[in-house]
Amino acid sequence: MELIVDTPDQPGTARRTIVFAHGAGLPMDAPFMADFAAAFVRGGLRVVRFEFPYMASRRETGSRRPPDRAPKLMEAFHQAIGLAQVPSGQLILAGKSMGGRMATMIADEVGAAGVVVFGYPFRPPNKRENLRIEHLKDLATPTLICQGTRDPFGGRDEVSAYDLASGLKLHWLNDGDHDFKPRKASGTTIEANWEDAQSAAIAFAKNL
Repeated sequence: MELIVDTPDQPGTARRTIVFAHGAGLPMDAPFMADFAAAFVRGGLRVVRFEFPYMASRRETGSRRPPDRAPKLMEAFHQAIGLAQVPSGQLILAGKSMGGRMATMIADEVGAAGVVVFGYPFRPPNKRENLRIEHLKDLATPTLICQGTRDPFGGRDEVSAYDLASGLKLHWLNDGDHDFKPRKASGTTIEANWEDAQSAAIAFAKNL
């Protein structure tokens, strides 16, 4: 398994490590992943990125493959955690969309200090009945979900009504879609929403 490891310039200053998983359609070095990793490093956090097997295969062969099934995704996440060599109590799991969902599914098992999700896929678009929240009701690990208010995978109006674990906090991004991009008429920008999500995640990680 290939890793991208980013560490603050001053050795020994990073008190926590974020193992950061990509979403379904983009690799570990996609602009979103790179920008957020750089922000975490500026915030004094060590960041370890990896790729799920289907994405690693796509990189090697150039052939597009659908995401692996959840058990294989979770197995790869476990492998990345092991390779990251994080001291006990310093591990934070993070992920974009599908990667974030996998993080929430293994967090209690691996004893993570916290979880950060960027755009949780609460349900498939246009399928409000197919919820992916059952495990979020009993999630014991402190969790922050940064979510666009008009995310087609779960916007503010519907998600606010879900019965989720008390330790799960939602941070809403103004008029953001699944990648936090707002409409022009909103008066904000995708850059502002990314910075908002990054600041919220860093503050969460430091306050665990």
